[in-house]
Amino acid sequence: MKEIITYIRSDYHRYFGGGVNIPLYKIIFEALTARNHRFAYSFWLRLCMKKNPFYVIARLKHYRLSRLYGMQIPRTVKIGYGLYIGHGVGIIINPGTVIGNNCNISQFLNIGSQKHSPATIGDNVWIGPHVCIVEDVKIGDNATIGAGAVVTHDIPAGVTAAGVPAKVISNRSHPEYVNNRWPV
Repeated sequence: MKEIITYIRSDYHRYFGGGVNIPLYKIIFEALTARNHRFAYSFWLRLCMKKNPFYVIARLKHYRLSRLYGMQIPRTVKIGYGLYIGHGVGIIINPGTVIGNNCNISQFLNIGSQKHSPATIGDNVWIGPHVCIVEDVKIGDNATIGAGAVVTHDIPAGVTAAGVPAKVISNRSHPEYVNNRWPV
């Protein structure tokens, strides 16, 4: 349970700041009031990823919020610390996807696979709106994926990629897009 709380704290920190010693009551209040539905979704997703005393309730809430906002992030997705959902609507992620620490995902993201080998996304990655990531693609650390990109090949670390199909358009990343990073 302690590990789940750390993941939830890291997500809270990405949305609101506050450091590593955020009081638990503030986090629970924010999730239950759902003033920020993206954080509430992350909260219930994290709680239903592993067995714990709130597992059944968390699965029901996760299912309800998934239907309400059109987000399909299965509990089997491996997500590192500090997930940030930019505009929580229309997100579909393959159950076997691996997402690194301090990643930003935006609306209408689709990470899919027909061959049961979905994407692996590195740390500190910013993924813009309307992006499709197809098959066994590896996105390197500190990469930036521009809006509307269709990623069909690996993207190296520290670059900006965009287009259909996505290709490197700049050899610099944009660390300013990934705010309130959780110290890993």
